[in-house]
Amino acid sequence: MTIAILAHDSRKELALQFCTAYSAILSKNTIIATGTTGRMLAQTTGLPVHCYLSGRLGGVQQITSRIACNEVDLVLFFRDPLKADAASITEQNLLRLCDMHSVPIATNIATAEVLLRGMDQGDLDYREGMHPALVEPMPTVQRHAV
Repeated sequence: MTIAILAHDSRKELALQFCTAYSAILSKNTIIATGTTGRMLAQTTGLPVHCYLSGRLGGVQQITSRIACNEVDLVLFFRDPLKADAASITEQNLLRLCDMHSVPIATNIATAEVLLRGMDQGDLDYREGMHPALVEPMPTVQRHAV
């Protein structure tokens, strides 16, 4: 399973503590994250993390595109509800695409805990059948002279 982890600056420490506590479960999965969060996570937990750009530089959009391609199975988004732009277009798009593709998303520690424990018990195994198959290229269209 592929787990995306994102965190607002004010929630990064909480995300690190959570991921440290659940490192045994996380280690069984592929972890992707925005740049700063991912580097901090890898350094703190020792887990391998595929880091995208920093959230401010397009990392959230990169992860959102993976969600749009149905390549992410779970999103842990430690967001600050008091942040002025917590409902930014970028974040709304992330939430919308999770809804469209039935990707479970946690936006707080309580939900993150429930989803991660459930995933570890096999509750999200249905997601494995949802990954896109390799798409063969479209055949070349030949035009005939009239």
